[in-house]
Amino acid sequence: MYKKRLLLPFILILFAFILTNYTIFDNTLTHEVQQVLQDEGIKKQHEAVKKSATDSLTVNYIDVGQGDSIFIQTPSGKTMLIDAGTPEMGSKVIKYIKSQGINKIDVLIGTHPHNDHIGGIVEIIKTFKIGKFYMPKVTTTTRTFEEVLKAAKSKGLSINVAKTGVVIDLGDGIIAKMLAPNSSHYEDLNNYSAVIKITYGNTSFLFTGDASEQSEKEMLSKGYNLKADVLKIGHHGSSSSSTWAFLKAVHPKYAVISCGKYNDYGHPHKETMKKLRSLGIIVYRTDECGTVIAVSDGKTINFNVEPGDNLSGSEIKR
Repeated sequence: MYKKRLLLPFILILFAFILTNYTIFDNTLTHEVQQVLQDEGIKKQHEAVKKSATDSLTVNYIDVGQGDSIFIQTPSGKTMLIDAGTPEMGSKVIKYIKSQGINKIDVLIGTHPHNDHIGGIVEIIKTFKIGKFYMPKVTTTTRTFEEVLKAAKSKGLSINVAKTGVVIDLGDGIIAKMLAPNSSHYEDLNNYSAVIKITYGNTSFLFTGDASEQSEKEMLSKGYNLKADVLKIGHHGSSSSSTWAFLKAVHPKYAVISCGKYNDYGHPHKETMKKLRSLGIIVYRTDECGTVIAVSDGKTINFNVEPGDNLSGSEIKR
C-alpha cells in the first residue's frame, strides 16, 4: 500500500511530463510544417514572377526620330534587331539595348539599304556580338551602305539574303518568317524591304520596313497569311504604303508608326491616317508616344503608353 502511494505521484509527474513534451513537440512540428509551406509559397511566387517574365514576347519600337529600329526579346531569351535608324541614332539604340542587359543580338536585319534604316547598324555590329545578319540582295553606292559592309567584314560576319520564305530561329514558341521581298528587282529601293511576321501563341506582329504598294500587292497575290494583331505601318505612314487591300488583309487591332516629330515629309500622311481611322485601328506613334513597347503573353498584348492621335504629320502644330 505504501509503495502504491509512492508510485502515484511519480506516475502523475511522468504523465504530465509526457503531455508537456508532446505539446512542445507538436508545436515545434506545426511551426516547422508552417515554415516549409511558407517557404514553398514564396518559392512558387518567385517562380511565377520569373515564369511571367520569361514567358513574354517583348517588342520595342525604339524612338529614333525619322527612321526605324525595332528590338525584339523572345521568351527563350533570343533577341532580334530590325534596323537601327540613322548613323546618329546608333548610339541611342546601343544604349537602349544595353540597358536591357543584352550583349548579343542573335538576329540582325537591315530591311533595305536606306540611311534611316541601316545607318545605325554600323555601330551595332561594332558593339555587339551578332549571330546572323540579314539584308536584301541589292547594292547601293552610298557611304552608309559601304560602311555597313566594312563593319560586317571586319567582324567576319557574313550577310544572309533577306527574301521571302526565310525562317528565322527565335527559339521555342516563336514562329518567325520573312514574307518579302518576293522579286529580284525593283525600281524603288523601298520595295526590297524585308517583311517579317512573328507569331507567339495567339498573337502576331508584322514588320514591313518601307515596303510600298508593289510589295504589298505581291504578298497579297501570293496568298500569304498576313493577319496580325500589330502592324508596323510601312514607310513611316507614307501614302505610298498601306493600301486598302493590304490593311484589310492584315486586319490589325493596333498599328505602330515610327516617324520623327515635325519631319520634312509630313509623315504620317493624311491618306494613311484616314484609312487607319476608318478601319478602327488603334494607333501608336513614336513622334508622339516616344518608344512604344508591346508585350505579349501569347494571349493578350499590352502597351507601355497611351495611343497617339489621328493627325497627319502636316497637321501637327509646332
